Amino acid sequence: MSTSPSTPVTGGVPRPLLVRTVACDLPSDDVPDADDLLDLLGPDAPLAWVRRGDGLVAWGEAARVEVHGADRFADAERAWRRLLEHAIVRDEVRLPGTGPIAFGSFAFDDDSPAGGVVVVPRVVVGRRDGRAWLTTLSTAGELGPMPRLHDLVPRRVPPAAPGEVTYTDGAVDADAWLDVVARGVAAIRAGEVDKVVLARDELARTEHPLDVRWALHRLADRYRSCWTFSVDGMIGATPELLVRSERGLVTSRVLAGTIRRTGDDDADMGRAAILAHSSKDLEEHEYAVTSVARALAPFCSSSNVPDVPFVLPLPNVLHLASDVTGVLTAPQGDDAHPSSLALAAALHPTAAVCGTPTQAARALITRIEGMDRGRYAGPVGWFGADGDGEWGIALRSAEVDRDDPRRLRLFAGCGVVAASDPAAELAESRAKLDPMRHALS
Repeated sequence: MSTSPSTPVTGGVPRPLLVRTVACDLPSDDVPDADDLLDLLGPDAPLAWVRRGDGLVAWGEAARVEVHGADRFADAERAWRRLLEHAIVRDEVRLPGTGPIAFGSFAFDDDSPAGGVVVVPRVVVGRRDGRAWLTTLSTAGELGPMPRLHDLVPRRVPPAAPGEVTYTDGAVDADAWLDVVARGVAAIRAGEVDKVVLARDELARTEHPLDVRWALHRLADRYRSCWTFSVDGMIGATPELLVRSERGLVTSRVLAGTIRRTGDDDADMGRAAILAHSSKDLEEHEYAVTSVARALAPFCSSSNVPDVPFVLPLPNVLHLASDVTGVLTAPQGDDAHPSSLALAAALHPTAAVCGTPTQAARALITRIEGMDRGRYAGPVGWFGADGDGEWGIALRSAEVDRDDPRRLRLFAGCGVVAASDPAAELAESRAKLDPMRHALS
């Protein structure tokens, strides 16, 4: 684990984090173009977690924590707690997402060099149910007057289009990936696993350096029911909420089972009916829901697991979806609720992105998938000082190359069961690449 807070040190003692949250208006006379949270962002390392116009955007870096290995989630939480130990906080709004906030993104696999990162921004703007707020996080010597949002917003430079985009095969080309899926099906039929999720990547090169805001706007506009995110070069619009923890209540949205849309409403209604009655997709979905319910059970006094999934329509695909909810067990003595990050760690990886049984599926992925997923399919989101927060699964996503902003890796994965057909899974993976291709177009 490495911690690199931007915290000045005097006499060997780091200055405390100073946090101030106040209400603000969006849009306002000072910032008339701030109706969309994403419009507040500048081009440099923007942070975002936005859905249907609400959420959080942030910029600047007050502290940064990088972690690696199987203990990356626990190490990240310990570092966050240390930063909070001597923090001075004034929160005049007191809503989920106010006060001290950190964004995080973590690798799918324990052994991935991508590890994980927690970024504590310098400025956060949030909005929820018509209420907006501004949070500043600094390491100055004292709490001074609260600056206006107008004084903190980066100079407005509209994002430029990335120009022509070319796509090439990633670690495994499309034809070879058919064999990867076939090997997965063979392993299932041999009794090695019940389900495995296999992913592939695609490389994109843009004509001009990518301004992440361009992609975020296009994702948020088209996929409003998804969580549009940007954390340390990982960007996307995930339809899958790994866990939300808020005042003792937890929610997890599980997606598994997919069919591509045709663009014709009547035809898509028929395809939704096919999906809802597909034994292959229902089997895949049941594995995913069961894995989430089992992972949450030790932390909850009660839970609700839907018997039947609903069909979630997105512009490019239809998904089988279930919202699993629970009530966290009441704290006793000095014990507190587990944080949202701890819950995310307990849930990861779900059957929706790994398979069943988990360890056997992970071993099979390592053996046959042919690539390092990096932070694709890992937890991405935010949490606050009380531990509450929202963590999605980094799906429908891409990773921007740190050294060359013209290069990206796009990812897609498919749940494979005994009845899976490799050609159909390849077609599904292409449909799941559509959001990021649209974002770059």
